[in-house]
Amino acid sequence: METLYVALTVGTIGKLILGIAVLRVHAYIIREHKIDGVVLNAMKRERFITVLGVFLIILGYLLEMYFYGTTPIAGL
Repeated sequence: METLYVALTVGTIGKLILGIAVLRVHAYIIREHKIDGVVLNAMKRERFITVLGVFLIILGYLLEMYFYGTTPIAGL
């Protein structure tokens, strides 16, 4: 049961990070009312958070599959 909770938690954290990153970029674009070098730099800074979020979603998915035994890594 512990693996399921870890998987769900990691997946949820990843989704939240993605959501926060997208919201921050959009809020910045709204404040600027245009896309220029400053906005592009802000988007580049948010890229790391987005990549981390995607990684956590993938990790959560793999943990869920491992828990339910429907993936090749279940034998590890």
